[in-house]
Amino acid sequence: MRYVVILAFLGILASLASALYYLMRDKGGTNRTVNALTVRIGLSIALFLFVLFAHHMGWIQSTGLQAR
Repeated sequence: MRYVVILAFLGILASLASALYYLMRDKGGTNRTVNALTVRIGLSIALFLFVLFAHHMGWIQSTGLQAR
């Protein structure tokens, strides 16, 4: 499970880096920056939904703050 989350974070960071690269290189002339940021948002939502699903299935356990 840890490796899936790490790979997703690396994909999100790679998409963010490519968006920065396209922003600096294209100067807003193409839609590549928007496409890279759209991919980043999609990966972030997919990761969030996967973590919720994994918690629901019991694959991961929450270790957050204790309720009083």
